[in-house]
Amino acid sequence: MKIGHEYDYFRTTVKPALESKLEEFRLLGYKKVTEQELWGYLTKKKWKKPKENARLFQIVEEVMGVKVSEYIHYATIESFKEAEFDLDNEEERKKLLK
Repeated sequence: MKIGHEYDYFRTTVKPALESKLEEFRLLGYKKVTEQELWGYLTKKKWKKPKENARLFQIVEEVMGVKVSEYIHYATIESFKEAEFDLDNEEERKKLLK
């Protein structure tokens, strides 16, 4: 049984690249994105099918290549998956549309 993602062993090594990408997000106004959330996007979406024998430079290149719009799209979809609301309920529809 596999625990974690195949690229998790790169995480501490690519931390400076993750921090740089998060700083870019902050400059563009997305201040609440965390390192954990960005790593989650990478492992669940971008690296859903890990490449065999991935090299460090390839991992860094992919981290630095993340576009804010890609991440926001992913985060939006994930929030809809996690949200529990009933569209038949008038109150919950109003909350959703706020």
